[in-house]
Amino acid sequence: MTELTQNVAEMVAEPEKKVNELLNYFQDRLPGMIDLLIKIALVLAVFFIGKKVINWLLRMIKRSFTRAGLEEGSIHFLLSLIKALMYVILVSSLATYLGVKEASIAALLGSMGVGIVLALKESLSNLAGGVILLLMKPFVVGDYIREDGHGNEGTVHSIDLFYTKLITPDNQVVSLPNGILSNTSMTNVTKQDKRQLRLTVGISYDADIKEAKAVLEEILRTDEKVMQNEPVDVFVDELAESSVQIGFRAWLAPEDYWPAKWRITETVKYAFDAKGISIPYKQIDVHVASENTK
Repeated sequence: MTELTQNVAEMVAEPEKKVNELLNYFQDRLPGMIDLLIKIALVLAVFFIGKKVINWLLRMIKRSFTRAGLEEGSIHFLLSLIKALMYVILVSSLATYLGVKEASIAALLGSMGVGIVLALKESLSNLAGGVILLLMKPFVVGDYIREDGHGNEGTVHSIDLFYTKLITPDNQVVSLPNGILSNTSMTNVTKQDKRQLRLTVGISYDADIKEAKAVLEEILRTDEKVMQNEPVDVFVDELAESSVQIGFRAWLAPEDYWPAKWRITETVKYAFDAKGISIPYKQIDVHVASENTK
């Protein structure tokens, strides 16, 4: 009976001993855990405060860049780069506060840099392309450009670290990698303050060439958007198979180009109709030979 009682007492004492050991374990480490939780809470608070400070600094820097007269695309690109650097500094500082050694952070950043270089070669080429676009300035925000490699075109909306965004005439957004834009030919339609309108119309060989030229010159001289202080040219461009091609040239402001082109083209048709000047079109005359049957 005594041995049974002793065994029961040992069985009861064993769980109690483990519970006490567990409690002692947590009691020994509780101050450290509380300290860690406090540090994590402080880090989160500092991060959100730092985020607010970064946004405030970026606004201040943007105003400084604007007062300095920097182009909008350059400002956007530089702000993106400065923002990325600020966040790297903020996160590195918070990691150091949590006990991560500076050497470890440097090694981590170095390893990440190697990995990023290997994994994001195309993105880095886009970043380098963005720097080239920023320095060479083949276009700025607001310019209408045409990328010759793939035929993309539109008004430049923004120049980011990796991509340039265009707004197409039908209000779609096209994102073009900076690397492609910096390594391909492109046409900046609105870089200059004027753009030449180049049109050609065919008239019949029976029509009066001088009268047709006079009609075209009058249209160009009376259109309100044509720059009258610039040369206006009307000439015989080609003697084609079925028509005499009359070319005419005039200068317009870039923003007036398309409305003026459409309007002048329509006006030419009505003016030629009024003067009886025919515009030939391709047609096929079919002659059917019939055999006399006996």
